[in-house]
Amino acid sequence: MSLAKFKAYLGLEKQYSSHTITAYGRDVETFAEHCGKEHGIQSLSEVSYPMVRHWIVGLAESGMSNRAINRKMASLKAYYRFLQKAGLLERNPLAKHRSLKVEAKAEVPFSEKEMERVLRAIVYPEGFEGSRDRFMINLMYTTGVRRAELINLTLGHVGPDDLSIKVLGKRNKERILPFLAETRTLFKEYMEVRNAKGIGLGNHHVFVTNKGNKFYETLVYRIVNKYFQGVSTKVKKSPHILRHTFATHLLRGGADLNSVKELLGHGSLASTQVYASNDIATLKKVHAMAHPRNVNK
Repeated sequence: MSLAKFKAYLGLEKQYSSHTITAYGRDVETFAEHCGKEHGIQSLSEVSYPMVRHWIVGLAESGMSNRAINRKMASLKAYYRFLQKAGLLERNPLAKHRSLKVEAKAEVPFSEKEMERVLRAIVYPEGFEGSRDRFMINLMYTTGVRRAELINLTLGHVGPDDLSIKVLGKRNKERILPFLAETRTLFKEYMEVRNAKGIGLGNHHVFVTNKGNKFYETLVYRIVNKYFQGVSTKVKKSPHILRHTFATHLLRGGADLNSVKELLGHGSLASTQVYASNDIATLKKVHAMAHPRNVNK
């Protein structure tokens, strides 16, 4: 059953990123190889759930975490749903599968002091890369933009006069994100240096390499990690933690959950509530200070 058609379906109909499509395809191929080797199965339409369970047990015994196994199972679920939708399969062997239990990951946002240090205290390199990196980190913190959205941001979608950017999020949903006056200043400084050096003149993307090519995911990660390495002792220093920090700091500042949801581009409030639950200590302080029955105020 054509894996190429499955990948095309993920890209055209589900609007998944190229990274996700590659990962899903690889998981299906690995599972198909396992079934052929262990069970003599030539077509994935012949698979039964005990065969799937056998694969899961093997992955667990190899030391793979439940979270990683669940990601692989998501790939298989998507594949079998595709086969059913295409009329190529009547019985889905994963119909009754339940995800393995995983512990909730505690993602610790950067503190306001750490953000102040990375934005104001550290010295960025002179020239193109320094101005680009400073602008990028500032934009990510002040808008909560996703890494993929940042990479695909084009010059035509930055409104320096009305202090906003237009991003294309998941499922091709557009949203307008406001940014600060200081972010506009950094954008103009970056573009002045970029144009003066003639970097990326034919590239309409906002963020380019020093050779003028479009940004890529690992470069964004390396830049964020590089600058936070000197100001934070947190284990995880990634673009997602910067987005997490944006949401957490807004909620601490009194922003309502629905507004943060819209800014983040979340499809449901449940996704945004994670940031609220992670900031329970702040909520307790607010409650203690504000509640009229608290005699210790």
